Amino acid sequence: MKLELIATATFGLEAIVKREIEALGYKILQSEDAKITYMGDERAIVRSNLWLRCADRVLIKMGKFKALEFEDLFQQTKALPWEEWIVPDGKFIITGSSVKSKLFSVPACQSVVEKAIISRLSESYGIEEFPKTGAEYKVKVTLLKDRATLTLDTTGPGLHKRGYRVQMTAAPIKETLAAAMVSLSFWKAGRLLVDPCCGSGTIPIEAAMIGRNIAPGISRSFVSEDWEAIPTELWKEERKAAFQAIDSDAELEIYGYDIDERAIEAARENAIEAGVDDCIVFRQMDMQKLESGGRESGIIVTNPPYGERIGEVKEIEKIYAKYGSFFKENPTWSLFMITTDKQAEEKTLGRPADRRRKLYNGRLEACYYQFHGQRPPKDSAKDRTQTPPKTPPKTQKED
Repeated sequence: MKLELIATATFGLEAIVKREIEALGYKILQSEDAKITYMGDERAIVRSNLWLRCADRVLIKMGKFKALEFEDLFQQTKALPWEEWIVPDGKFIITGSSVKSKLFSVPACQSVVEKAIISRLSESYGIEEFPKTGAEYKVKVTLLKDRATLTLDTTGPGLHKRGYRVQMTAAPIKETLAAAMVSLSFWKAGRLLVDPCCGSGTIPIEAAMIGRNIAPGISRSFVSEDWEAIPTELWKEERKAAFQAIDSDAELEIYGYDIDERAIEAARENAIEAGVDDCIVFRQMDMQKLESGGRESGIIVTNPPYGERIGEVKEIEKIYAKYGSFFKENPTWSLFMITTDKQAEEKTLGRPADRRRKLYNGRLEACYYQFHGQRPPKDSAKDRTQTPPKTPPKTQKED
């Protein structure tokens, strides 16, 4: 069955999600703010849910049409093939939104859509009552400038819920955003990655999953797994393929530090749950003691504390100052940092970032600053081709 699918995304991550979809082999139809529309089939639903690291969820686009009156909304909703997806005992739930549209009452629109779906299913199945005791189907009606789009959610809980986060700390970063940060840093296996403010370990864990080619959805379930329209065999086949694709031999060197011992304990537990505890070194450490240990180059990917969320302003200023001194001493290292601080460039490296990207960390508008390190000297080219030694960057001894 040919389907139009929509991968929703946090604002600013559309280009990354688009690349992920193309890497899965699917044709992009349209890229808009917060969503990518592409062609697929039932298998594409399965693969997209298992493999998309930076998307929020995967939707089936049931239809799009102009709706100026409730009668338009009812008739055109009823004309859609809901029986192809929703079974007689299906538990269908209607949500909605309306922006700059004549039909501005969201509850009224939801009610009309529900009545239209019931009318369609009644004619298809020859029944009048629907117990809604079976599999769940979440339908959303979105009205924007009098255009109605109806979608069916195949994911359930958002794709950021990988299933490995058994312990949390204050102000955790979403897994999808952490994966995007690593992706934008162009880090890959064989290079050193450090997060000096790792919290519960999300950035190092996501990096390890990328390095090992572990499908982010491999250990969780999805609402569409209970749908009769998607054969169970597809889920079995794609999960088996995902397990076979894991590169357990990838040489990874990833380090996560945090001043909070409880955060490090949480990070270790989460890494164990994610199956990557063997390739990440977590250590309790004040990031003020971070040193390169003579390492020629490395990548720091981090989500330091924000003044709006946790930590005292003076402590945050110390973190910025440390980055400034560290990169002055180690100009061939690179820094990739997300923060809400609009003066972070001046406070850290004292120069404009090589690239900036506006992102949202939860509801907070933030900027992802990308400072690229200088190219290492030519006489060290031979060393750069070798696998880094399995020792962490040195830290200053405690006084």
